[in-house]
Amino acid sequence: MKQKRWINHFVFWISLLVFYTLAMSNEFAPISSLFNRNVILLLPQVFAAYIISYFLIPKFLYKKQYILFGAFFLLCTYIFSGLARILVVHVVEGIYREQPFKQESILEIATDLERLYKEFFHRVFLPVFLFVSIKLLKERFEEKNRRELLEKEKITAELNFLKAQIHPHFLFNTLNNLYTLTLQKSDKASETVLKLSEMLDYILYKCKEKTVSIEDEIKLIKNYINLERLRYGNRLEIMFETKVDDLKTQLAPLILISFIENAFKHGASGTVTKPKIEIELMVKENQLHFSVKNTKPGITKNDHTKYKDGIGLNNTKNQLHLIYPMEHVLHIIEDNNSYKIELRISL
Repeated sequence: MKQKRWINHFVFWISLLVFYTLAMSNEFAPISSLFNRNVILLLPQVFAAYIISYFLIPKFLYKKQYILFGAFFLLCTYIFSGLARILVVHVVEGIYREQPFKQESILEIATDLERLYKEFFHRVFLPVFLFVSIKLLKERFEEKNRRELLEKEKITAELNFLKAQIHPHFLFNTLNNLYTLTLQKSDKASETVLKLSEMLDYILYKCKEKTVSIEDEIKLIKNYINLERLRYGNRLEIMFETKVDDLKTQLAPLILISFIENAFKHGASGTVTKPKIEIELMVKENQLHFSVKNTKPGITKNDHTKYKDGIGLNNTKNQLHLIYPMEHVLHIIEDNNSYKIELRISL
């Protein structure tokens, strides 16, 4: 990076030298003399540019010490305008003047402020201002990219943390189902193990990607529903409808399953005599519409406790805000007998 930076700086100054020489050349000022004069002027230009860019601005301007910055900046304009005049008089004119002439002394040059600023300030500091402007724009662009990169890394870290919480929570619920079946010595336990294996394979490997297909998510949901059917049998009424125009449409993984887990946790595990869960998933032209509705135990007048969200549901809400911050709408509708979520995502 340092090597590339110095190459860029070298190209900048050489390009500026060539441009100034060609732009100022005419019949009275041959290119050779202009080139040599501009080469000499490069010395104060380069010194001024790097002192202002790498010392004055970071040391004083960025630290909001504006008075000190202004004072040192004015001092720089005087010193380097004077240096430019001294080099022109004592070097360039000494080479190209054929007749003897009386040179101004360094003291005379230093005290002639009007001539310094009228003739040499712009010669030195126009290239300096161009250099400083490019450097400041570059720093601002790099800072913006750095902030965006840090924000992306922060979001990635948060998502990984959320997924790390979802996985054991998901596994814990499913193992509870399997434990219930083994206690009952049900023949369905082996089928449960197979479906659990498929689900774990999906969660551990496919969910490492940023997005998965709707087809894979539907398969995960069906496996989960089948596991719950094995557990609850005919006591639970489940409806799952899908209408997807393209099964390859991509979606962030594990977004939908937590809503379904929540429905089973509060709807099927409660005291409802005939629990019912209705799930609808539609995707049309990259617009996802998803809803989950479950019956729940009635709430008495003296019981004002709201339906509390579990770990999985809260994590899913956080993921939605991180992955689809301005592209999703989530509604939660609750009454005494049912709980419903409606989710829309622009994919």
